[in-house]
Amino acid sequence: MKECVGMLLAGGEGKRLGALTKDLAKPAVHFGGKYRIIDFTLSNCTNSGIQTVGVMTQYSPLELNKHIGTGGPWDLNRQHGGATVLSPYTGKDGGDWYSGTADAIYQNIHFIDQHDPEYILVISGDHIYQMDYSTLLHHHKQTKADATISVIPVPWDEASRFGILNTTDDMRIYEFDEKPENPKNDLASMGIYIFTWSTLKSYLLEDAANIYSSHDFGKDIIPAMVNDDLRLFAYRFEGYWKDVGTIQSYWEANMDLLDEDLQLSLNNKNWRIYSNESNFPPQYFGETAVVKHSLINSGCWVSGTVNCSVLFENVEIKQDSEIYQSILHPGVTVDKNVILERVIVMGNTTIPEGTCIQVGKEEEPLVIDQKSLASILA
Repeated sequence: MKECVGMLLAGGEGKRLGALTKDLAKPAVHFGGKYRIIDFTLSNCTNSGIQTVGVMTQYSPLELNKHIGTGGPWDLNRQHGGATVLSPYTGKDGGDWYSGTADAIYQNIHFIDQHDPEYILVISGDHIYQMDYSTLLHHHKQTKADATISVIPVPWDEASRFGILNTTDDMRIYEFDEKPENPKNDLASMGIYIFTWSTLKSYLLEDAANIYSSHDFGKDIIPAMVNDDLRLFAYRFEGYWKDVGTIQSYWEANMDLLDEDLQLSLNNKNWRIYSNESNFPPQYFGETAVVKHSLINSGCWVSGTVNCSVLFENVEIKQDSEIYQSILHPGVTVDKNVILERVIVMGNTTIPEGTCIQVGKEEEPLVIDQKSLASILA
């Protein structure tokens, strides 16, 4: 018996990320120099003592499945528990794609039941944050809740973009507003839930039988629990959290890593972020290299100027080239006399000599690969 089993939703298509997710599930997108987006959630599980995690993939899962493997980098390759990649093809008649977040859990009831947990943690693989789920579980038990939802304050002018939880003074949830036009408060759901499993299971079974349901936690399960006056509580999270669902937010989150004043650190020895390690040699900086406020990873050769940028592994910046506020994915080569500003360059792209691509601050950063680069330069 496991006290708490984690169920990680990692099937997001991520259409708003454009070319970054053309052939890749959103949680598998490169982030922060040497990580994938999903590494943050998996590392949170490891650091929080969640030893059994079911990972539910769907859209373009091959690269993501390869990355997770047996769960070794996150110490989730245990004989009893560990990380298990769950196929969406689990229906009685041969299976189908998951029809919603709640349906994804429903379709894997058999996986959860074999571990016989008292609680279940439902999380997403496409957010950037560092969170101790054991504190969330403690809060759930302390309040004797049926469900606990992690929330974070958002700017009032953005609150209508989120699911807003209205609570009493003791943080008990009495109303759930999905993207309200006139929000009553600024507490947005982070999509991080802890449920008492026996309670959630009964609601999942009832929801699955409802042909009018969209089988979604935010639209169906949570409102049903609120309407039935169950004990639902909000847990206020104070740290850094970002949904990297757009190109702008993806770029911002990478740039946030360069801001020492923010509560997001890749160097916290007490809360490490784990990933698959590479075998590239250390970085090389030529005599003409100028590097400021940037994240440069192993295997990089830099002879030009790099300022406020993130370079992934095995990137080469040749002499007299200038890189500003840009993100260069693995295997990118930048030839001589190139200027890149507010650009995201996808893996294994070669930028020819003399190229100049500068995106203004009022515009969304530009994502380029070898194919789109040819069109830009034509």
